[in-house]
Amino acid sequence: MARAPTTTDAFNAVAEPRRRQIIDLLAGGERPVNDVVAALGLAQPQVSKHLKVLREVGLVSVRGAGQQRLYKLEADRLKAIYDWVRTFEPFWDHQLDRIKERAERLARERSAGRDNSIKED
Repeated sequence: MARAPTTTDAFNAVAEPRRRQIIDLLAGGERPVNDVVAALGLAQPQVSKHLKVLREVGLVSVRGAGQQRLYKLEADRLKAIYDWVRTFEPFWDHQLDRIKERAERLARERSAGRDNSIKED
């Protein structure tokens, strides 16, 4: 099955690392495009291209303020991604439980080893 074009699918849009960086920046609040350019260290046309993709899938909105264009994250549009990722929480919880159990077991073994060495003295 062919994947949807990047411009219609939030999953594909956020697959690009630079777009995720833009989302991270905009999570802190509305920013002018020049701030995004400076923060990413990319050329303005590259940033504009990424912002266009994010805008087309509805992840960011833009408004004019004088001569500036201000971009804002539309976080509610990330809900589909969040909902999908949440389906993996039981796996992570299980893995974390296993890590915790192992750490507790190792701590008990170390403590028991110290107790034995004290008794031998």
